[in-house]
Amino acid sequence: MDERDNLGLPEPDAVGITAPRGPETAVRPRDPERTKAAILKAARDEFCAEGFNGARVDAIAARAKANKRLLYHYWGNKEALYSAVLFDAYSEIRRGERELSLGQFDPVEAVGRMVRFTFRHYLANPWFPRLLAVENLQNARFLKQLKDIPQLHSPLVAELQAIVERGSAAGVFRSDVDPVQLYISIAGLGYFYVSNMNTLSVIFGRDLSGFAMVQEREAQAVQMVLDYLRTKPA
Repeated sequence: MDERDNLGLPEPDAVGITAPRGPETAVRPRDPERTKAAILKAARDEFCAEGFNGARVDAIAARAKANKRLLYHYWGNKEALYSAVLFDAYSEIRRGERELSLGQFDPVEAVGRMVRFTFRHYLANPWFPRLLAVENLQNARFLKQLKDIPQLHSPLVAELQAIVERGSAAGVFRSDVDPVQLYISIAGLGYFYVSNMNTLSVIFGRDLSGFAMVQEREAQAVQMVLDYLRTKPA
């Protein structure tokens, strides 16, 4: 029997908060990975809402319902936690792109799938454009310190290059396409729409979040990218 049982002391729960014992209170098992995931999500929400400078560790702990000491235990400080949030955000979208397995589709279909995925990722995760805006306000100083970022993005560039080359060989795409510029265009079409949805809705008197408007915009984004790729160089 544990000495704690002899003394009748309570056990800490899964997120580091002491939970009193009682006949109706079950002690949750420790789950460090679940706790870390909850803290990361809470930190993401806090950074997106308040920016890096405005975010507070106390507020993140409260959002995660976690003991603040766990944040420092896992990440050390607010800067490291923010970097972890940033890396996790980029890893998520890159993982989704890899799962598209674009190499199995013809070039036109592959590009269409990439554009739709990117657009829908921004739409389904409006926090992502906000997080990117936060990091741009920091002049990308945290992103520059993430050593794994180039390796995370290089497969994407290589895949787009391969798609363009296959399209060019098939006579359906132009051959002078920079894959980095291509991706910036693809990302920009989704990023601008989602990050400016509220202001654009007011300016033009249309609800850009409506299903029909979103569908129309996605289709136009696909068409714009494909039209560029099909345009013969001057």
